[in-house]
Parts: sequence; C-alpha cells; structure tokens
Amino acid sequence: MATSRILGPDGQPIAIPDLQEPQTSRLLHLQRELQSHPTRGLTPSRLAKILDAAEAGDLIAQFELFEDMEEKDGHIAAEMGKRRRACVLDWDVVPPEGASAAEKAAAEQVGELLTEIPDFEDMVFDLTDAIGKGYACLELEWHRVEGYWVPKTITHRPQSWFTLRRGYRQELRLRSNNVTDGVMGDPLTPFGWVTHVHKAKSGYLERSALFRQLVWTYLFKNYSVGDLAEFLEIYGIPLRIGKYPASASEKEKSTLLRALASVGHNAAGIIPEGMLIDFKDAATGDPAAFELMISWCERNQSKVILGGTLTSGADGKSSTNALGNVHNEVRKDLRDGDVRQANTTLTRDLVFAVASLNGLVPGGQRRAPLFRLNAQEREDLKTFATALPPLVAMGVRPTVAWAHERLGIPTPQDGEPVLMPANQQPMPLLPTATAATTALVPITGTAAPGELPPPQQMQPQLAGNLAPAVGAWLDQVRDLVMTAQSLAEIRDGLDALLPDMTLDQYAAAMAVALRSAEMAGRYEVMQEASGSGA
Repeated sequence: MATSRILGPDGQPIAIPDLQEPQTSRLLHLQRELQSHPTRGLTPSRLAKILDAAEAGDLIAQFELFEDMEEKDGHIAAEMGKRRRACVLDWDVVPPEGASAAEKAAAEQVGELLTEIPDFEDMVFDLTDAIGKGYACLELEWHRVEGYWVPKTITHRPQSWFTLRRGYRQELRLRSNNVTDGVMGDPLTPFGWVTHVHKAKSGYLERSALFRQLVWTYLFKNYSVGDLAEFLEIYGIPLRIGKYPASASEKEKSTLLRALASVGHNAAGIIPEGMLIDFKDAATGDPAAFELMISWCERNQSKVILGGTLTSGADGKSSTNALGNVHNEVRKDLRDGDVRQANTTLTRDLVFAVASLNGLVPGGQRRAPLFRLNAQEREDLKTFATALPPLVAMGVRPTVAWAHERLGIPTPQDGEPVLMPANQQPMPLLPTATAATTALVPITGTAAPGELPPPQQMQPQLAGNLAPAVGAWLDQVRDLVMTAQSLAEIRDGLDALLPDMTLDQYAAAMAVALRSAEMAGRYEVMQEASGSGA
C-alpha cells in the first residue's frame, strides 16, 4: 500500500482504506461481552473493592456500576439528563483568528460537510456521557460522498471496552490480548475516534469521573429505600401471636404459623382446635427518618451534578426566587465549562479530521477550523432596545454585526427582504463602516431628501430640538466639555459657570454639550473625508 500523505493528529501517515472499516469491527470478544450488574447486593465493602480495583487498572466493574446507577436511580438519571441536554446547542464551524479568505472558505465548507452527518445532535449528547463517567469514546466509520470524506456513522462505545495505559501521560486503549509498545491493548486509530475526556475534578482519569462522587450517596439511598419498603410492608398491620398447647407437634406448629401469615394478608385462615391467635395493637412508627435520609442523598446528588438544589425542586423553606436564580447561574457556569471542553474535543477529533481528509486545512493544523457550540444566551429584545439608544447617544459605538449576534438576528444576505419601519424606504447595503463612510456629507441642493444618509436627514430635527436649550452659554459649555477629562469635571465646571441652574437644567445642558461635541467631531471627520476626496 502506498504511503498516505495525510497525517493524523500524531503526525503519522493515515492508511486511507482503513478509514472505511471501524477498528472494533473485528474485536468480537468485546461485541459479545455481556455486562454484569454490580449493584445487585451491593455492600459498602464490595463498593470499596470496586473503586480500589479501578485505581489498580481494572475499570470494568466501576463502569458497569456507573451504568447501573444511571439506570436504577431516577434522580441521578433526571439530573444528568438536564446537564447533558443543556450542551445540545446550535453549532457552527468558524475560522481561526485573523483568517485569510481561503481559511474562511475552508471553515464554511467543513461546516457544510458536517451537516451531512446523520443525527449530529445525538452525537453531541453521546459525547457528554463523559461528564458522569470520565470519558466517552465515539467510533467513526467513514465513506465518500461526491468525492468528499464524511463520517457515515458515529457510534458510542461502552467505557468498559477500554483500558488505561499508565505512564507519563495516560492513554486509552481497546481491551485486547495484543501487546503494543510493551503494553496490553490496541491503540486507538487516528481519525477513527472522537475521544472526549471530561475533567469533573483534577487527577488520574479513573478517579476523575463525576459518578465516583455519587456512589456513596447512591448506596446510602438504596439502603434507605429498602428499609422504607420493609417498614411500609408491616405499617398499620396488627401484631399476631399464635398460641399452641405444649403437646403440639411440629406439623401443628407449622400449620399455626401459616395461618398467622394468611390472616395478615387474606384476613382468613384455619388452625387446629385448641390453638389460639391473639391480635395486638397495629404496628406503628414514623417513616420520616427514612424519608429524611433519602432527601439528603438526593440533595447531595443535585449539588454534585448541577451545583445546587433549587433547579431540581423546591423544599418550601429556602426556595426563594433570588436563591433559585443564583443556583441557576451556577448551573449555567457548569454548562459553559462542559461546552468549552466539548468544543476542544470536537475541533481536534472531528473537524480537523474532516478538514484534513478533504484538503481543507490551507494553513496547517495550527490554523484548522474551530468547532463552536453556541452557549451564549440571546439578549431580551425589549431591554436591549431600551438600553442601547442612550448608550449610543453617550458615544458608545457598537457595530451592527455585534447587535445582530447579541440578539440572535441573522444578517440579511444579498437580495433578502428585510422588515422596515412604516413609510421608510429600504436602504442599500453599505460596505464595512469606516470614518469616511460614516461621516456627515454636506447637504447640497441637488440631492432629494429621500436620497440623503440618515444622519443628514436628522440634522433639521436635531437643530429644532436643540434650539430652545441653546443660548449664549453654548460656546462656554462646548469649550468646557472639549477640555474636561471626566463627567465630574464637567459637573463642577457647569456649577461654576451657572450656579443658579436647577438639576433638570444641568441635565439638559450636559446633553446639549455632549451632542454638540459629537456633531463637532462628525463635522471634522466630514471635512477630512471631503478634503481627501478632492
């Protein structure tokens, strides 16, 4: 086979035909392996042995335990579902910082190729399995679509299929009897896996899983649920005592015992003559102790998974709206951390693979396109529309692209119809704003009012609004604003100029001064632009 010129993340050539055959397709011992269930009859001593074995390198029982926990404990499953599904977001492939035209085009094409992957969002959900279990390995099967290499399937593989190689750096390998570089197991093939390692805590990989922090509360809760079930089985049932004569045989004693049990459930039974059944007071007790333990375990689980309890349920005591908002912000911080780690993995193992196999890395691996899950929440339209105009009037200069991004409103493409205010003609698309393109242009008598730029159309209205407030002190106020270094200095200067002014008059004067300074700046830029154009 000819040596490929495509290099994997390890810098070694990739054998192209191997991409179409998943690495595990021939590992039948893994595919036929049946999972055991360590939670059956789980005790503290047995749990400790499972955790110790994982630290010694035997991960199978630990990950089978994690599977059982998520399957049997509804609270853990619900909380993990919230955290994992919070990462299934809108996504995009973006070029690196300072990208060239070729890099931008490559990023756009890679994004289009990723849309060919079926159930892409399900793949992202499978990737987040690493949040609870420490790592998640998704196997890639490739095929060609119209000349491009695209993943045909991305399949989640159980964590118990893998083993850890200890060394300077830990390495995940498939479990097998093969020995490579003196270590048991098969190394994962380049471009064949999306391997996501999630750091819930620092340390060795076998101890960094979030579920290791939940195993003891799971065990305590399991005991409490069993005790509560046993309590409810006898709660409210009268105590029944059978009496038999001293001469009763073993057979008669057994008959009496069966009668006692039958009376408890069926309210009917028979006993030999001469025997008695005595009914005592009904069994009483309080299940609150069991419920308290179960509640404590679930609150602890919620804190570990979501960082708080009030995003899971209200206890009627501390469940204030303000505290709930604080807990929700903590949950968002966890989501942002999960998304950041997922972006790194998908950029390295998926986007770079697609880009490399299709020749879409014009700047090399360091300049490869980046995968981005968009966790940024959109601004409230009403709040944004209220707050932005005053900021713009004070001199803040946000770009149109920034406003579109914050509001989640897509930028119109060429020829797309856009919504416009009533009685306003649509404006042509302008090039990127510069000092020259945004400066005021002198009004000429040849241009129709509808053809003038918006700032130019606003000049008559602005002059009319400012006229009542502009007097003999305008020049002094303008000079003060132009020379002042802070708003406090402007305030003190106005107080010295006009000591008899009221607070409202101060506000009007400052507004006029700021607008005047802005118009003066626009005029200077316009003059510079007109001079350069001549």
